[in-house]
Amino acid sequence: MIKMLIIAGIIILLWLAAIGTVWAVSLWENRGNPRQDTDAIIVLGAQVLPNGQPNRILKTRLDMTIEAYTANPRPIICCGAQGSDEPAPEGNVMRDYLIQHGIPEKDIQAETNSYNTYENLENAKKLLDPATKSVLIVTSDYHIHRALKIARDKGLEAYGAGSPTFWLWRFKNHTKEALSWIKYYYMKITGQV
Repeated sequence: MIKMLIIAGIIILLWLAAIGTVWAVSLWENRGNPRQDTDAIIVLGAQVLPNGQPNRILKTRLDMTIEAYTANPRPIICCGAQGSDEPAPEGNVMRDYLIQHGIPEKDIQAETNSYNTYENLENAKKLLDPATKSVLIVTSDYHIHRALKIARDKGLEAYGAGSPTFWLWRFKNHTKEALSWIKYYYMKITGQV
C-alpha cells in the first residue's frame, strides 16, 4: 500500500512538473510585445459556438490578430476546418469576424481543411506568398510554444503572439497542452512529422 502511494505521489509530482514546465515556457514565449515586422500573420483556430460565433478562446486570438494587423497591416491566414459540433468551418468564421472588425477582406485568406496544429501550419505555409520570409503566429498563450516549434519544424521563420487564457481554464488547458507535447515528441521520434 505504501509503495503504491509513493508511486502515485511520484506520478502526480511528475505530472505537475510537466504542467508547470508548459506554463513557464508559455510565459517565456510571450514575454514582451509580439514581433510586428513579420510578412504575414497565421491565426490558429479554436471552437465555433453553435450560434456561429467564435468561443472565448478564439475571440481572444482574433482580437490579438486585429491588434497585430493594426500595428502593421499584412496578409492574414485564418486556419481551421469544421468540427462535427460546429456550424461552419473555423477559418470562415474567423475571416468573417475580422472583416466585421475592420480588416480588409483582400488581406484575409481562410484555410478550412486543417484539423490540428500540424495541418494548420502545413496548409497555411502553402497559402503564403513565396516572398514571405517570416510569420507571426497567433494562438493561445498555453499553445504558442508548441505552435512555434511545429512552424519551425516546417521551415517557417516564426514568431508568436499568445492570447491570454481565461484564468478558470488555465489548469485544464495547460494539462491538455502537456499531453500534446508528449504526442509531439512521439510523432517526432517516430518520423511522423
